[in-house]
Amino acid sequence: MTDVEIRPIAPRDAGEALTIQRAAFASEALIYADPDQPPLTQTLEQLEAELLRAQGFVAVMDGRIVGAIRGRESDGILQIGRIAVAPDMQGEGIGGMLLAALEEKTSCREAELFTGSLSEANIALYSECGYRETERIDQGDGTAQVFMRKSLRRGRDAESPPPRDAGTGSPG
Repeated sequence: MTDVEIRPIAPRDAGEALTIQRAAFASEALIYADPDQPPLTQTLEQLEAELLRAQGFVAVMDGRIVGAIRGRESDGILQIGRIAVAPDMQGEGIGGMLLAALEEKTSCREAELFTGSLSEANIALYSECGYRETERIDQGDGTAQVFMRKSLRRGRDAESPPPRDAGTGSPG
């Protein structure tokens, strides 16, 4: 695989990001027999408006957007949504790269995302990336929404004591 560039999503990316989103979620529509899922019915205008307030990234290969992710911060939790990778690029690690980029950008201590219970590849990816199931909400049709969370505290942010004053060697 050639190099993948991960960069912040921009309003100019809306058309390509929507195309990737629809292609990626088409398989989900087949799994759930539901062609009216929000990622498939979202309009270009809605996505353009969303990009004005959401944070996110795109994965670019050879000038082509091959993946996108969006999220927002709410009450100290990074809520991740609409992870989409072009079908011909799925399984190449791009979803994990996009998740890592969004997680690195936030100041939140925790991230949350959800997927459907029949989306085994999604659940496997999120588990590999450190997410753990926190809740299942039965949809009444034999499926459930699976919510997963991950702690984002690392390094000094992970409950370490304050740094010592470099001049005296005593606590600050």
